[in-house]
Amino acid sequence: MARRLAGERHLVFVCGHYEGVDERVREHLVTDEISVGDYVLTNGVLAAAVVIDAVVRLVPGVLGCEGSTVEESFNRGLLEYPQYTRPAAYRGWKVPEVLLSGNHGEIEAWRRRVARERTQDRRPDLLETDER
Repeated sequence: MARRLAGERHLVFVCGHYEGVDERVREHLVTDEISVGDYVLTNGVLAAAVVIDAVVRLVPGVLGCEGSTVEESFNRGLLEYPQYTRPAAYRGWKVPEVLLSGNHGEIEAWRRRVARERTQDRRPDLLETDER
């Protein structure tokens, strides 16, 4: 949905407060209703901010690198693989050896495998749309 909305020229978000939006507005003026989850917030502005952030970052030129969104969670139906930074060992916790190997093919295979495992563990519902 964020990709579709990022292609729109104009967007208007109607944000409910307290008990929501007047039903007449919802019935006659609203084109899409968006839910950000199964919980209740104090007002719709908070949910709108989440949606706006998800959409705006997909607009060309907003992020510094156009390829930044390619490997992210949900882009191909999987959660993203784990991220590691330096140092290679911290408090005895080590970065997986494959990531230090320099072998790009093995690194990519590891990332695919771990992303699939992470998705199976945390969001198995996403595997139905897995394009890999």
